[in-house]
Amino acid sequence: MNFNKEDLPKHIAIIMDGNRRWAKSKGKPVAFGHREGAKTLEKIVRYANKIGLKYITVYAFSTENWKRAEDEVNSLMILLQNYIEDYSKRADSENIKVQFLGDTTAFKPGMQKGIANCIQRTKNNTGVTFNIALNYGGRAEIVKAVKEIAKDVEDKKIKIQDIDENIVSNKLYTNGQPDPDLLIRTSGEMRLSNFLPWQLVYSEFLFVDKYWPDFTEEDLDEAIIEYQKRTRKFGAN
Repeated sequence: MNFNKEDLPKHIAIIMDGNRRWAKSKGKPVAFGHREGAKTLEKIVRYANKIGLKYITVYAFSTENWKRAEDEVNSLMILLQNYIEDYSKRADSENIKVQFLGDTTAFKPGMQKGIANCIQRTKNNTGVTFNIALNYGGRAEIVKAVKEIAKDVEDKKIKIQDIDENIVSNKLYTNGQPDPDLLIRTSGEMRLSNFLPWQLVYSEFLFVDKYWPDFTEEDLDEAIIEYQKRTRKFGAN
């Protein structure tokens, strides 16, 4: 832990890429990769809580992931539901607050119940806020916000000239949270894949050339050290 504890990023976002390729490289089924990725995720969130990170947001299942093979999607849904139901107990015992970003109404009732129970169980915890992006798409999130703002205008709650960045931000899933300071994407891919396009406009990006199941606490340390080397100007000189 060689980073400056006084200059921690408040919010780290992670695109957990490479579970499938990691599994295939080891001659294992895709489901094995996702299970190991879930173990890595829990380890990293626990560590983030230990070092005092305020927010961590991970891309768990995108709106585009429904296009994957049916058997993979089905196994992912089973894994996610079991994980959420089981993890909520551990998160609560570790003072972790769990929230979800995305349209969770698309999931089966059992999954929706597990999500609601997890939110309720951990809502008063004061450690790291752990955002899980499920059935999340950045453009869909912005469209949702635009529709809600349009409805507010229609209902005469606000005027068109009142619309500003704050009003838009308040309609996003991350309402009330700071934008990510740092985005990490594993597996060497260098794209956002429709993840938090509004929130990441001034975030620092770090692309790590290893698959997500191999990501360690030391890798997070190194990412924070790299972040602390950078000068954030937010468009200024």
